[in-house]
Amino acid sequence: MLFNSSIMSLVKLSIKGISYSQTQNGAYALILNEIDGERKLPIVIGAFEAQSIAIALEKEIKPPRPLTHDLFKNFADRFDIVVKQVIIHKLVDGVFYSSIICERDKIEEIIDARTSDAIALALRFNAPIFTYKNILDKAGIYLKNNSLEADKESQEIDDILSNPRTFSGQEESNQSGKTYSKHSLQELNELLDEAVLHEDYEKAAKIRDEISKRE
Repeated sequence: MLFNSSIMSLVKLSIKGISYSQTQNGAYALILNEIDGERKLPIVIGAFEAQSIAIALEKEIKPPRPLTHDLFKNFADRFDIVVKQVIIHKLVDGVFYSSIICERDKIEEIIDARTSDAIALALRFNAPIFTYKNILDKAGIYLKNNSLEADKESQEIDDILSNPRTFSGQEESNQSGKTYSKHSLQELNELLDEAVLHEDYEKAAKIRDEISKRE
């Protein structure tokens, strides 16, 4: 196990989901949960990384061809490389820095990565995600989970996305957004199938997000 000197300060995280701004087109926030607490860690990510993470979370979306992170997973499997864990280890000027802890032939290696890429891979390897307590103390926020606070949470996320330097990832997207609130569930499922067939995974992720809100 690497990072032994700071092991006691590590905090385990889970993925709450991906939010996209209703006011900032193309802006996505990956929301991570503190496992043994109530804080959330929001990280602004790009559209490609958002769709890759969304596909890994939504098991029923099956790309007809492997995405970049799927290709990395297939490559690693072929050469017996295992991702053991991901650590978000630094926050400087609003940018998160992460490391992927890999193992091959019982030898551990540390590989630097963008946080969005690291988490996309962690999902595919079922690897745990950690950060240090001081990073969570600095960048963690409290988002309410009950329905009465839903509008407030949405506004807080929009505020983060409209000022990505506050808690940002390494990339932003300028892709235009589209909402699907006026479509029926049957229409949404048909649109989802069509988007996956045409490999439009950003669109598929948004449609799946709308479906999830109604289920």
